[in-house]
Amino acid sequence: MQSSPSIQNGGSKRINRMALIFIIITTALGTIGLGLINPVAPFLVTRYVSDPNSAGLVLGLLTSVYAICQFFAAPGLGALSDRYGRRPILLICLFGSAIGYLMLGIGGALWVLILGRVIDGLTGGNFGVTFAYVADITPAEERGKYFGWIGAVSGVALILGPAIGGLLSKISIEAPLFAAAAVTFANLILGFFFMPESLVKEKRTTKMNIAQLNPLSILVKVGSIVQIRVLLVVSFLIALSFGAVESIGLLTKDILAWDAAATGSIFVLVGITDILAQGLLLQRLLKRFSEAQVAITGMICEAVGLLLIGSIVLIHSPVLLFLGTISFALGDGLFGPSLNGLLSRNVDASAQGQVQGGNQAVQSLARIIGPLASGVLYDHLGHSTPYMSSAVMAVLAVAVISMALPALNRTARQTESTPV
Repeated sequence: MQSSPSIQNGGSKRINRMALIFIIITTALGTIGLGLINPVAPFLVTRYVSDPNSAGLVLGLLTSVYAICQFFAAPGLGALSDRYGRRPILLICLFGSAIGYLMLGIGGALWVLILGRVIDGLTGGNFGVTFAYVADITPAEERGKYFGWIGAVSGVALILGPAIGGLLSKISIEAPLFAAAAVTFANLILGFFFMPESLVKEKRTTKMNIAQLNPLSILVKVGSIVQIRVLLVVSFLIALSFGAVESIGLLTKDILAWDAAATGSIFVLVGITDILAQGLLLQRLLKRFSEAQVAITGMICEAVGLLLIGSIVLIHSPVLLFLGTISFALGDGLFGPSLNGLLSRNVDASAQGQVQGGNQAVQSLARIIGPLASGVLYDHLGHSTPYMSSAVMAVLAVAVISMALPALNRTARQTESTPV
């Protein structure tokens, strides 16, 4: 019989370090696996596309299929883990991801690639289960620290994934995908033998509600909270503009004639800049400026970055690409945490989880639409069009939040003055 991953000792939990290390490794490998695909995806897709004018659409389709499956599966995976425990759900998710990577590596036809992304997407919405596992095995007063560890590890993995993918692509385009499958299978075996269950049977739910499996019900609930609708619109516009970045591999391939290894450097740069923005710059800015001001600054940086990236179609300069990438990643690092802070300040304690979950659902929807729209624009209206139109959306988001700022500030003051 497996022991619980934590035990009570003087009223506090004693953390099972093996369980914590395993879940951190799982998170890192999951993020690395996603990053491995980015540099090689454009080259993988073009093997199965006879019309070069449809490469952007097919690349966007692969990204959106994954996002669609993840959007619908994530609430169900969380609910199933509440009912049957975290361990079996996480093991199933690892198995599905390994199969998905393996199918991408084997390939042979476009439908095989799509099926691989479907399988990986259905089992890839496990980050909520991962955070639940960490919450199960850590004391409530220390969870923020351990969630921070998870975030830091994800940031490092975001850098390592594209770098490793780019290097392995020198062997073959399929090599990064087979490597991801092998590492994930190894993690699955490690988890099967060494990962304990974190949720004891006494704390599991005894029944499941169909509404728990429906992500659309989350959006309906969030839409009823009037004061944060504007923030969710802004979140949607910015997440939608992020779809343009999904086609950056095609842009560097077509305009600069870069290979997968060189393209990987762009994603590494994004990861490094994002870590520096959130780890060093963000806290200093928030001490001097409001969350809204920092969020607006982030959106402006994203717009400038998108314009610079798109401009390499006219001026074939990697310098512009690197500057644009830094500006975009800097803006993304400033915007995300600031928006979460604004959302938190505009609702009371009883609605925090609902609102943050709704924000994630809104962003997931945008990640479904964005890559497809960017792919169509890239193929039919010019290679710079996705970036220019995304920059316009970022500017529109700035205008929306700027006009709503007085009302948001009033709501925040009222919420903060309400006795808990």
